[in-house]
This record gives sequence, C-alpha cells and structure tokens, in this order.
Amino acid sequence: MNLIERLDRYEKLMRLDKPIGILLLLWPTLWALWFACDGQPSPTLIGIFALGTVLMRSAGCVINDYADRAFDGHVERTRERPLVSGAVSAKEALILAALLAILSFCLIVRLNRLVWWLSVPALFLAASYPYTKRFLAIPQAYLGIAFGFGIPMAFAAAWQSVPPVAWVMLLANVFWAIAYDTEYAIVDRPDDLKIGIKTSAITFGRFDVLAVMLCYLVTLALLSWVGWQFHRGPIYFAGIAIAALIALYHYWLIRERDRSRCFKAFLHNNWIGAVIFAGLVLDYALALGRSVRLPASFQVFFG
Repeated sequence: MNLIERLDRYEKLMRLDKPIGILLLLWPTLWALWFACDGQPSPTLIGIFALGTVLMRSAGCVINDYADRAFDGHVERTRERPLVSGAVSAKEALILAALLAILSFCLIVRLNRLVWWLSVPALFLAASYPYTKRFLAIPQAYLGIAFGFGIPMAFAAAWQSVPPVAWVMLLANVFWAIAYDTEYAIVDRPDDLKIGIKTSAITFGRFDVLAVMLCYLVTLALLSWVGWQFHRGPIYFAGIAIAALIALYHYWLIRERDRSRCFKAFLHNNWIGAVIFAGLVLDYALALGRSVRLPASFQVFFG
C-alpha cells in the first residue's frame, strides 16, 4: 500500500470526506467566540478554534469507529467503514486518534491555563461518547456536551473565566444535538434494535418526532435568552426566527419517518447553525458600524 492509499483510508476514518460533523461542532463554537469577544474575535483565535474543531472531530470519529468496530458490520450504513473492512487496523486507529489529540493540544498552548484545563474534560467527553451507547437511554445528550465543549473553552480563552451564560449555551447545544442526532438515529433504528445499541430514536419511540420538535424549541428559546443577556438586536433574533422556520421544514421531512428524508433533515441542520451565526455576525457588525462611526460608504452598507 502506497502513502496516497493509506492517507485516503485515514481520511475516510476521520470522515474528512463528510464535513457535516465538523460544521455541527464549529457553529456553536463560533457563536460562543462572537459573544465572548463582543463580535470582534481575533483571526488567531478563530483559526485556533476552527482547526481544533476539525482535529477533535476527526479524533472523535476514529475513537467512535474503534469502539463500534464490532457493531458497524451489522449496520447497513456503516459496514464499509475502514476498521470494519480491515483497511485500517485497530492499532493504527488508536495511534491516529492520539496524534490528533496531541495536535489539538498544541494549538491551545498559547492560550491561558483555564483553556488547558478545560481541554481535559473535552478530550474525555470525545473519547468516551461512543461507549455511552451501551448504557445511556439518550446518548445524544452526552454527544451534545461533547460537541458543545468548545463553548466554555471559547469563553475561557476570551474572559479567562466561564460565565453562567456559557453553560446555558452549552445546554442549548445539548438540546440541538438531541434534535439532529435523533433524526440521524431514526435512519439506523432497525439496525440498532437488532444489535442492542441505545439511541434517542429508540427511547422516544412513537414520540420521536414530537421530541425532536420540542428539542428545537428549547434550543432556540435558550439561544434567544442568551441573545437577550448580551443585548443583541433584531438581526440576531431574525436569525433565530429563520432557524425556527428551518426546524418546521424538518418536521415536514421527518413526520413520516422515511429514512432518506430523516437523513436529509439531519444534514440540513448545518443551515440552522449557519443562519444563527449569520444573524449574530451581522447584528454585531451593525452595532459596531454605528459605534465606531464608519465612513459614510460603510454606514450605508450597514444601515
């Protein structure tokens, strides 16, 4: 096997060919950076957290496939994954995950010690999540904490402390993760029932669609409260409103529990994260444009 073939197999193991997971981690982290930095995070800070998100999500995927290697062969969607097919060995996977985690820590060495300490539970959450599917009724809640731990780390980087509002944002991310990963879990429910894996789709049963919509509602309500705490303006709340409309579209997609449409709804969550972020960025841009007395041409642009 030449180097190009090996790297291609590692790429698939890290799921770099499927960036939706990276985006679902990145949006909450970017929300937190913009709030924590009053709409003006430094390019360096953005770069550190963006690259760190890619590395940690990749490490999480490797650990997930290592933990599930005995199950994935029985699931239609995952039976061709590199560890199941033998394209990558278990030892290689562990070495790769360790290397990705080390690279992630190297990114934050220039930040304060609180960020360093928070990276410890962040790594533990990412590494342990795959095993929660054996005993937690709603492992997606644990996933939401793991996927959202960039939120307290972003505040720690900017404030050198983690305020209560950061934990509220993390809670919002937990409900969002339950919503989108339940949509994902509906796709695998027949296979998961056969092999004994626990998921929210199985736990919620016939109330799965209702649970998804309620989780979206709680997510957007909490993020609205966060925006109110930070005195955000109408553009931010317009982003929340658009996200609510997208969530309603997801109801139309998942209401009949068609597997392909549920998977489409899961992928479509990228747009929920994106419109909330766009509303936040534009809202801060408008406020900053007014406060710093931009040139007339810019003032016209920002309204």
